[in-house]
Amino acid sequence: MTQLLRLGSKGPAVAEIRQKLTRLGLLADVPAPSSGAEARIAGLEAAEFDAPVDAAVRAFQQQRGVTVDGIVGPQTYRALDEARWRLGDRILTHAVSHLLAGDDVVALQQRLLELGFDCGRVDGIFGRRTESALREFQRNVGLVPDGTCGPKTFKALDRLSRTVRGGRPDALREDLDIASRGPRLSGKVVVIDPGHGGADRGAAAGALDEASVVEDLAARVEGRLTATGVVAYLSRGADWEVDEAGRAAFANGLQADLLISLHVDASPNPLASGVATYYYGVVRRGSVSAVGERFAGLVQREIVARTDLLDCRVHAKTWDLLRLTRMPAVRIEVGYLSNPGDAAKLSDPAFRDTVAEAIVVAVQRLYLAQEDDAPTGTLRLDELLPSSSA
Repeated sequence: MTQLLRLGSKGPAVAEIRQKLTRLGLLADVPAPSSGAEARIAGLEAAEFDAPVDAAVRAFQQQRGVTVDGIVGPQTYRALDEARWRLGDRILTHAVSHLLAGDDVVALQQRLLELGFDCGRVDGIFGRRTESALREFQRNVGLVPDGTCGPKTFKALDRLSRTVRGGRPDALREDLDIASRGPRLSGKVVVIDPGHGGADRGAAAGALDEASVVEDLAARVEGRLTATGVVAYLSRGADWEVDEAGRAAFANGLQADLLISLHVDASPNPLASGVATYYYGVVRRGSVSAVGERFAGLVQREIVARTDLLDCRVHAKTWDLLRLTRMPAVRIEVGYLSNPGDAAKLSDPAFRDTVAEAIVVAVQRLYLAQEDDAPTGTLRLDELLPSSSA
C-alpha cells in the first residue's frame, strides 16, 4: 500500500480499512448497502475515514506498537493485514520470495517454543528458523517433516501440552545466549545505525538536522566501541539512503551481536523534550525481545543518569528495523531538535561525548553478570578499555 489514508479520506481503500477494523472489534459494524452492483460501488466510494475510524486506527496502532498518528500507511496496513489471521486459517510454509507473516505465525512460534522447539524470536514471520523448528517438531510426533503447517500438524499442536516451564521460552533462550557470549566486549560485532541519510535529513531546526547530528554521534559511539575491542560497523555512509529493511539485512548479514539505531525527534509542541529508547515487541500478545528490552532499559538509564534529558522511558515498537533484525536491537531518540533546550545540548560536542559514553557503558553492562554489574551512571569508559584490565 503506497497511499496514505487519514481523517477525511474517502473511497474503496477506506472501506477496506473499516472492514478490517470492524473484524478486529475496534469499530462498530455498519450495515452493508442494499443489494445491487451500483449500490455496492456507491457504498465503497462513499466510505469515509471519519472520527470513529481515526480513533479505531489509533487504538490499533497503540496495541500493535506502530507509531500512533492515526494515519494508515504501509506499516499500519501491514499490521492490519497480519492481525486478521488465526492459527488454522491457512496453510503455513516457508516461501523465500514472500515470507508469510501474521498472528497465526505468532501463535505457531509461541506453541513451538512452549513445546521446547527453538524458532528464535516470536516475530510473526515464517522464516528459516521457524521452518527448522517446525520440521523438528514434526519428526518428534511422527509426521512427515516437510516444514509445512497443515491440518495434521495443527491437530498435533493442539493435543500436546506445554513442556517448557519457568518463564517465556524465547526469553529464557535469549538470556542463555547472552550469558554464553561472556562479559568481554572484545570481538563482539555491533552495528551502529545513524538514522535517515542522503537526501532524507529527518527532523530539522535552525542549522541542525537529524541526519547530521546522528552521523556525528554514531562516529563517537563507533570510536569508543572500537577502543574496547568491539568490531563496529556503520549501517550507512553520509550520502546513503537506506530503508529500514536494508539496514536490518546489513546487520543480519554480519551476524551482529547488537544493533543500535540513533535518532533525534521533533514535535509541533516546542515543550516536548527528552530521551526515549525503543525495542521490538507487542506486549499484549507476548511477542517481545527480552534482551532488547533489557538493553533498552540500560541505555535509557545510563543516558538519563549522565545528562539532564527528561526520561521519556522505554517502549515496545514493531518498526521494521527492530522487527527484521535477528539480534537484539534498540532505537534511541536522543532529545528533540524542536525544543530549544534539547537542541542546544545536541549542538554541543561535549554532550554528544557524554551520550556516546553512556551507550558504550550500556553495551558492556548488558554482558556483565549481575554480581559484576555496576550501579547506573558510575562505570566509565576508561574502565572498559583492554589495557585497564590487563
